[in-house]
Amino acid sequence: MTRVYMQTGPTSWAFVTQSEPPKRGEIPLPYIISDIMDPVEQVDGRFYTSKSEFRRVGRSHGLIEVGNEKMKPKQRASADPAVKKQRQAAIGKAISQYKAGRRV
Repeated sequence: MTRVYMQTGPTSWAFVTQSEPPKRGEIPLPYIISDIMDPVEQVDGRFYTSKSEFRRVGRSHGLIEVGNEKMKPKQRASADPAVKKQRQAAIGKAISQYKAGRRV
């Protein structure tokens, strides 16, 4: 049994005791992803109905499954020491011109 703070009316809220947690769906079973799929042709010309076998053959041929590839981390342009030095110089120049009275 759990106590949940629920809306009991248009402007009222109360703690309500629930006897069992709400089910995720009509079937009270966990969601299982099957390894079976419709027959699909791989680059070797054979048809596969197993996802794991299909992926294994693709990897052995050097293919990358879209959505599963590991991306190389991008390096920010601002991480480059030369860019950082230029940015600091530009900010320093702007501050000194502002202090000198220049307004653009």
